[in-house]
Amino acid sequence: MSNYSRIRITAAAAAVIGALSITACGTGDTVVDKPKAKAKASAKADSGQKAAKKPAAKASAAPEVAEAGDTLALKGMEAGSNLDVTVVKVVDNAKSSDEFTAPESGNRWIAVQFRLVNTGSKAYSDSPQNGAQVADDQGQQFQSTFADVTAGPSMSSDVSLKPGAKALGWVVFEVPKASKMATVQFAMDSGFAEETGEWKLS
Repeated sequence: MSNYSRIRITAAAAAVIGALSITACGTGDTVVDKPKAKAKASAKADSGQKAAKKPAAKASAAPEVAEAGDTLALKGMEAGSNLDVTVVKVVDNAKSSDEFTAPESGNRWIAVQFRLVNTGSKAYSDSPQNGAQVADDQGQQFQSTFADVTAGPSMSSDVSLKPGAKALGWVVFEVPKASKMATVQFAMDSGFAEETGEWKLS
């Protein structure tokens, strides 16, 4: 076999491995988009009544489809591996926090702030960016990119949470300027978990 043939075979194998890595994100069998109900506090505190007579906080009905601000309860691959994941904020056309990095020409950045709370019985350890992606209204999907934005601190690439602990940070996605974002997704275990959370963006 010639050296040229060996190079071609090696390049083809690398391409296959790369494709498998890219498609790993969001490969879950189940899409979860029904958010948890929110606690609805009393609009006004009635100081003229005794504490016992104050109306208790009510659980408001959750919307049909999760949006920014909503929390989804997700399961990991192992028993006892659970997260409450919230898309806290979304910034379209996010700006770089330094002068050295920027989207490629014709692209823009979408920044999504995630809050992760370990609700399971096991420690959570992962790189959350690997399990996140956005999609536009044409069905095109975009993986996260490494970038720091003025919106706030980035999500750590090495998150370890004991049960009850939480993490907060921004994840950045590079998308075409003309694309209209439709959804953001998140799955545990770097995207390999069976459940994938989905939030509507438009």
